[in-house]
Amino acid sequence: MWEKFKRKAPIKPKQKKDYPFINISLPEIKRAIQKYSLELPDDIPLSVIINDDLSIDYHLLAPILKGIPKEKYFMSRETYEIYEEQDYKLALEIDMVQKAVDNYMKQTDDLPVIHGDPYKKVSFHKLEKLDLIDYRPAYDFYVTNEEYLITNEKPN
Repeated sequence: MWEKFKRKAPIKPKQKKDYPFINISLPEIKRAIQKYSLELPDDIPLSVIINDDLSIDYHLLAPILKGIPKEKYFMSRETYEIYEEQDYKLALEIDMVQKAVDNYMKQTDDLPVIHGDPYKKVSFHKLEKLDLIDYRPAYDFYVTNEEYLITNEKPN
């Protein structure tokens, strides 16, 4: 009778497996993130792998990569683009400008592009007029046709 009240052994938390540090190229990290995103439940966004400083949480990708990258990669929360360490400032600025473009479109129902520009270059002046950016980024940005995402690559 007293057996049902006996204390059970405490459940041991799963220990994180130690993975070796390995060299991972940008295409390899992109493939791993794509594979990881396919395994995510529908109600969990891909942004769970992005740390506050936009670095990628390698511990979530380690089972796919079979290691922890020695290189540091960053991922935009707004566009999910992946950047190498030397492009960290670009990742920060693309997030800032993408948020500003989204807010501009909500407020004006218009794209914040330079009037008549066939490449749809983002007008920093229009964003500044509505106080959507604090400074002018070092890069030029363009609005794509895909969900009005921005890119720093000039269209052909």
